[in-house]
Amino acid sequence: MKTSLAHLPQNKQDQLKALTQIVLDKVPAEMIILFGSYARGDWVEDYQEKYEYVSDFDILIVTKDKNSAKQVKKSRELEEELIANEDITRTSIIYHSIGFVNDKIERNYYFFVDILREGIILYDSGKYSLSEPKLMNSEERHIKATDAFEHWFKSASKRLIGFKFYLQEGEKDSDFYTDAAFELHQAAERFYTAVLLVFTDYKPKIHDIEELGSQAIKLHSNFATVFPRNTAEDDRMFKLLKKAYIDARYEKNYKIEKEELEYLGGRVTLLKELTERICRERIAGFSADLS
Repeated sequence: MKTSLAHLPQNKQDQLKALTQIVLDKVPAEMIILFGSYARGDWVEDYQEKYEYVSDFDILIVTKDKNSAKQVKKSRELEEELIANEDITRTSIIYHSIGFVNDKIERNYYFFVDILREGIILYDSGKYSLSEPKLMNSEERHIKATDAFEHWFKSASKRLIGFKFYLQEGEKDSDFYTDAAFELHQAAERFYTAVLLVFTDYKPKIHDIEELGSQAIKLHSNFATVFPRNTAEDDRMFKLLKKAYIDARYEKNYKIEKEELEYLGGRVTLLKELTERICRERIAGFSADLS
């Protein structure tokens, strides 16, 4: 695995050194690995009229065992420290044990194989080593991506049908609108799952559509157009959908109106269209490797 940050501007190198020290002060890390766009050298700071996208630092923290990874993930101390530090580029962190990471590498989960090949080690305790992947040919990768897409795209589309049913029923009884909101959240979550599995064969165990959307944008910038967040109203509407995962089921005070659902339904329909087109293009690329 690479160790040099020389391809990055000096300010980014300095930020990563500071980030590494913050992590070590807060977390029992055995390895800290930079992956993604800053490791590859294709990070972006893209400001458009309708959206802006600035690449995050993507960090994998490797711990000695599963319990350590769970404890680190539960603690918000590190996350709060990084959010408060405005001098460091926004950072996305995943936590896994060395056993988990090596198992995925050995079984050729290409998200972790790509980290092994492209990642940059920021810290290594020297106590553990990463495994070598078994070879996966283009046909195997094509089959795996196709299976993931077909399952999750179908599952998401069914949730979108459920949303439309509850939206219609809401005209007779507005209580159905909360059911519509939950179904719409589930559709969005599952479309994002399809994208992540097709591109990386990995999805973090979360239901946060904001974080899942951020991961999808890293894979294809067009996903940044799904939920614009440029105005207070844009932000309010997105948060209504984000909160639906919990509040639409358990909070009696959660309210959402027909017009809000129609707007959000349009955004998730756009997500469906992008997911189908972009995933099929990705899978076609795997097919091209077979010829």
